[in-house]
Amino acid sequence: MWFKHLHLYRLHDAAELDAASLETALGEQAFRPLGGSEARRLGWSAPGGRAGTQLLHELQGQRLLTALRQERILPASVVREEVEERSEAIEASEGRKLRRQEKLAIKEQVYEELLPRAFVRSQKVDLWWDSRRSLIAINASSRTRAEELLDLLRETLGSLKVTPLASQTLPMRAMTTWLGDPGSRPADLVLGDQVELKAKGDDGVLRARQVDLDSDEIQQLLESGRQASKLALSIEGRLSFVLHDDLAIKSLRFDDALIDEASQTDDGDDALVRLETDFILMTQALAENIERLIEWLGGEAGSAGDVPSA
Repeated sequence: MWFKHLHLYRLHDAAELDAASLETALGEQAFRPLGGSEARRLGWSAPGGRAGTQLLHELQGQRLLTALRQERILPASVVREEVEERSEAIEASEGRKLRRQEKLAIKEQVYEELLPRAFVRSQKVDLWWDSRRSLIAINASSRTRAEELLDLLRETLGSLKVTPLASQTLPMRAMTTWLGDPGSRPADLVLGDQVELKAKGDDGVLRARQVDLDSDEIQQLLESGRQASKLALSIEGRLSFVLHDDLAIKSLRFDDALIDEASQTDDGDDALVRLETDFILMTQALAENIERLIEWLGGEAGSAGDVPSA
């Protein structure tokens, strides 16, 4: 249940929607298995898996939704080899070279024939909707997957106005400042041992892991003009993560004390009770610390006139 990544979005002008109505709307876009000729499909699934059928879990204004994504895996090399074999056979039998359009038609035919026999890969993606703060967070490794889930939610609700959460101070600027000036770091913010530094004016990227980020070597790189595009951070006693320059939070880990608190809660061996207990403890910790992070980044850029400082 514990999220590993966060892509954060601000929800604007959302209409009030009670849990029962939302459950019904989710049911209309519930996941259905792939058909034989379909390449991919996305739909809502029960967050509790086999333990329950609810598509929505809502506690204290915190909503948990889960999407199931399936896609057929058909390696390009397999398609290419089959196309080459068929093309060579036709050229040999007809004594001529095939035109490009003819090869494209063969490729389409091969794809249609092989797709139903391709392996199917399934992936669950969780979404946390904080209805009190009008915040949506998606546990996805990439922005593309997060946006895909938002499209599904938009289709489910009929409309959905969201924008990526943004801060007044650009994360890259703040991370570079924290890295170069220990005195600028908020009291509870601690540097980790991982950083990605980008050079100005080109695509050069330097990645360092398991290093002392206060070392002279790192300081020299900053003095040469490099800026931090990713930085491992921790908030004492709560969680650790890698902050990205687009405000994505990756490699999220919760403090042992919070995990222990969850494990010591009596769930009566009920998987859904365990799910909801972990969820509410997790969202409480995340909501509090996301607010602190945004505050450290100069506050939220919440209107069209708010331009993050470079």
